[in-house]
Amino acid sequence: MSVSAEAGRRRIEELLQEHQERVFKRWLQLAASSAGHGDRGDLTGQLREIYQALKQSFTDSGDLSDLRGLLAELSRSRARHGFSPSETAVMVFGLKEALYESVEADGSPEALRGFIWFSRIIDDLGLFTIESYAVAREKVIIDQAEQLLELSTPVVKLWEGIVAVPLVGTLDSARTQVVMEKLLQTLVDTGSEHAVIDITGVPAVDTQVAQHLLKTVVAARLMGAECVISGIRPQIAHTIVTLGIEFGDIVTKASLADALAHALRESGVDFVRRRTHVAVRTEER
Repeated sequence: MSVSAEAGRRRIEELLQEHQERVFKRWLQLAASSAGHGDRGDLTGQLREIYQALKQSFTDSGDLSDLRGLLAELSRSRARHGFSPSETAVMVFGLKEALYESVEADGSPEALRGFIWFSRIIDDLGLFTIESYAVAREKVIIDQAEQLLELSTPVVKLWEGIVAVPLVGTLDSARTQVVMEKLLQTLVDTGSEHAVIDITGVPAVDTQVAQHLLKTVVAARLMGAECVISGIRPQIAHTIVTLGIEFGDIVTKASLADALAHALRESGVDFVRRRTHVAVRTEER
């Protein structure tokens, strides 16, 4: 670094120290206006840590590892709370504007040269913040997708020794894995020997969906449970025949009620359907 550049850097360090409260107050004002929402108390604490870490990096020979760590945590927090990437980055870039007011008031060549150096550092930190935000946001989306899969794939107990998995929507590899894990765990927890996989809510069955269903049935059989697939509507039955898909010895039923009746019979439960006749008598007056 040249002598003039070194002098400029030292002048920026001095301005950050001498005008700390004024620069920080202005930065906080800019960050709060760009954020749009959130707790101002939390924002004040976060910016105070970042400001102190920035000053410390100057005395640590430009080591920005601690500062980057704080910015990464800030990005993760903002991603989880629904802030946009621009709101997060503008908050960091606002420090340039906050310091420039002090640089302009100083007016020395050293301060102006130093501000160019300082701007490059803040620009790099701003880009790092955006990258950290993108990574954090992607993780939030993945976690939410996994939670939705859990919610959209319930395993319910229909009867003693009989559980059911009502499927709604498209059945892909990721969801099949969730269905399999939840079904197997429920079989272990309840000691059930029969499972009903209801596909009434599955819009279409193709070769891939059929393969996913077969894998789930095979996994359940390895746990000692027999599966019945219900919800085979006429159009799905036609598609299965057209594609040449074979379910082998797997029992299939048109409705969940039929599948439950089959599972009850296989469990040794006897039930009788009764018809109740209701007589209506009209009294003459």
